[in-house]
Amino acid sequence: QVRLVESGGGSVQPGGSLRLSCVASGYTFGSSCMAWFRQAPGNVREGVASIFTGGGSTYYADSVKGRFSISRDNAKNTVYLQMNSLTPEDTAMYYCAKVTFPACKWAAVSGTKGAAVVDYWGEGTLVTISS
Repeated sequence: QVRLVESGGGSVQPGGSLRLSCVASGYTFGSSCMAWFRQAPGNVREGVASIFTGGGSTYYADSVKGRFSISRDNAKNTVYLQMNSLTPEDTAMYYCAKVTFPACKWAAVSGTKGAAVVDYWGEGTLVTISS
């Protein structure tokens, strides 16, 4: 049974940082593409970042390039999202996702279409940016 459990969300002021974590179980984590998505109130879920199996290839939505960084620790079955220089526009529920391997880049760069290539979702962790 595949399970993805996110943590690390919270409330921070603009300009602050957060680090999200997602622990995976129930499948061969090291062979999978992983991604982070987010969904703001009233909006459609959109891709944020994705990472290939070995972590050597990462992809980002334009809106987060230079501010967010995705990484993974295959020994711990964990994927991370380091978020810096946060703005109120980053406020959303953030979801960890296992992505169909060939579509790894697509998950991150195709905006709201990336959700179509997700095999499994976590339940999400809420990030709120407010002064």
